Amino acid sequence: MNKRSTRQAFTAPDQHRANLLFGQENRHLKQIERTLGVRISSRGGDLQIEGDEVATSLARILLVQLDDLLREGYPLYPADIDYAIRILSADASAHLRDIFLDTIFISARKKIIAPKSYAQKTYIDAIRANDVVFGIGPAGTGKTYLAMAMAVAFLMKKEVSRIVLVRPAVEAGEKLGFLPGDIAEKVNPYLRPLYDALYDMVDFEKGQGLIEKGVVEVAPLAFMRGRTLNDAFVILDEAQNTTAEQMKMFLTRLGFGSRAVITGDVTQIDLPGGRLSGLVEAQRVLQGVEGISFNFFSDRDVVRHPIVQLIVQAYERNTGRVTGDHFGSEGKPFAS
Repeated sequence: MNKRSTRQAFTAPDQHRANLLFGQENRHLKQIERTLGVRISSRGGDLQIEGDEVATSLARILLVQLDDLLREGYPLYPADIDYAIRILSADASAHLRDIFLDTIFISARKKIIAPKSYAQKTYIDAIRANDVVFGIGPAGTGKTYLAMAMAVAFLMKKEVSRIVLVRPAVEAGEKLGFLPGDIAEKVNPYLRPLYDALYDMVDFEKGQGLIEKGVVEVAPLAFMRGRTLNDAFVILDEAQNTTAEQMKMFLTRLGFGSRAVITGDVTQIDLPGGRLSGLVEAQRVLQGVEGISFNFFSDRDVVRHPIVQLIVQAYERNTGRVTGDHFGSEGKPFAS
């Protein structure tokens, strides 16, 4: 059956906004054409959109909402257009303003950190509302980065007095062999992604200062045993590589005025001997516990280089998205 072809019109309110919306040499318009399969012709600030009825309607909705973001002073980048198309393709009634303008933090490089998908928006809302939040999904979905942004925002608002960043020291298939130095130096390679995220938020010098003062602590999970963490924002990254005992130990470290975010990908478990992941068990044991929120991401939420989304999709097709005995599509637990 032939798709119905139609035409839609859009007019930018002024030339300045038209330049920002259309992009240099109409690059944004060409990006929309490629992604949605429409044809867009421009004359000044006037556009004619031609193609499939659904696609042309979506393109116009997209342009109207992107222009709305520009009016609010939002800096529009090509990646934002890709994220916006994903959101509106899934739900044409969505409001990009509610997602993109929910600023979490402005980094040292003046980069606005805000959600780029419904799942990310739901995730940060959950962090605001709950004491313990799980972010579960594939690489590149912003689980750890957004948690770090929220932690820094809480610290700057004095809602917590320190940040504690934790990772299990589990090899991802490699044999690292002997590492020189004291115990902190030996596990430092495992913690590097957390350092990188911190320095992206507050720049290297300030980040180092926070670490030296103990305001930010970066530690392997083994260092948490026996401690009680009060007035802290605690992030446990790569939680799929915790054992069930380690996960219980970590969760029971929380003291008064603290909150925890636990992130991981149940499709990338590197525990030896096929041991049950603490992240897998936590989904079964803690479902329905008040104050604990589980948030799931999929390949649609990947916010790295576009090739990362294609890589994630390819691997998921190859494995049939098998994520463990207790899990179904997108790593969500089966209904009991």
